Amino acid sequence: MNLHVQGVEGYAPTSSLSVETVLSVRHWNDRLFSFTITRPASFRFRSGEFVMVGLAGPQRPLLRAYSIASPAWAEELEFLSIKVDDGPLTSRLQNIVPGDPVYLGRKSTGTLVPDALRPGKRLFMFGTGTGLAPFMSLIRDPDIYDQFEQIVVVHCVRHVSDLAYRAELEGQLAGDPLVQDQALTQLHYVPTVTRDAFHTAGRIGALIANGLLFDRIGGAGRLDPATDRIMLCGSMAMIRDLSQVLEGLGFEEGSNARPADFVIERAFVG
Repeated sequence: MNLHVQGVEGYAPTSSLSVETVLSVRHWNDRLFSFTITRPASFRFRSGEFVMVGLAGPQRPLLRAYSIASPAWAEELEFLSIKVDDGPLTSRLQNIVPGDPVYLGRKSTGTLVPDALRPGKRLFMFGTGTGLAPFMSLIRDPDIYDQFEQIVVVHCVRHVSDLAYRAELEGQLAGDPLVQDQALTQLHYVPTVTRDAFHTAGRIGALIANGLLFDRIGGAGRLDPATDRIMLCGSMAMIRDLSQVLEGLGFEEGSNARPADFVIERAFVG
């Protein structure tokens, strides 16, 4: 029997948390799943931000930061998560079903937003694993297509089955009610895999260095701080290595208070 929000022992709204209901769950493989929950009428966020999500615990709620994968206009909230069998939260969260209650933070935040970047022509979104989530939010928001001429989503994973949302991205969001026309001409998707045979293989840094990334999308064959803007989300190693590469090319890191050429989500870096 599914649990329901009303009257569930251990779940109660607080000043910082609301209790929401799971609407759907999608298991991509044995390591990865996504889910949607109800969105409170009072909850506002910018596409690309993150929020705290969790379950009731023995003494207090078990919470972690999750990037929101749905755009700011959506009626539901969507999240992408790994499965960790011995993880305090994800060992339980991976077993949720529609109707179950979850905690949701009342306030979102984050730096993976266009406001933290200077105006530019090309926007590169470099993500590994579940770092794709905020980019799924951004590319389904019409505003991003008005701000950049070209948007490139580069998603690096270990195995082909880890390429969440692959069909939607390869289809350039065909059928999306708000962005399908813009995405058809402006959105480029470059998946790359490191441990399985695939048409594009290697880490993101290697694709930049050998020029394969630019072969996939056409246009200028290098990253240029005069025209390119970049978002990074994913593994600490990727963010560290690419940040060094970008700074070596003359890119400056931006923030909400000081927009610049590239941004990372420090909440997930530590």
